[in-house]
Amino acid sequence: MSEEQTIVPESSRMEFRTRVLVIGGIIGSVLGIVSAILYLRAAEEAHGDDVPSTPEPRDAMKLGVALLAIIRNIIDWGRK
Repeated sequence: MSEEQTIVPESSRMEFRTRVLVIGGIIGSVLGIVSAILYLRAAEEAHGDDVPSTPEPRDAMKLGVALLAIIRNIIDWGRK
């Protein structure tokens, strides 16, 4: 084995995976709901009862790039 690798029991690995997936899912869900609430609040303040226009494609692209950067940082944490 290279660089002092330790053998981790399979059950520990599965517990870790399960814990990470559950916590990540909960955090993602909460952030999604909070984001939607904040979006609705801002839209109501700006437009009242009128439905706001849909976001421009370039704005959606900016958001997508920002989200990819966040995901990339999360992946880098896993590599440390």
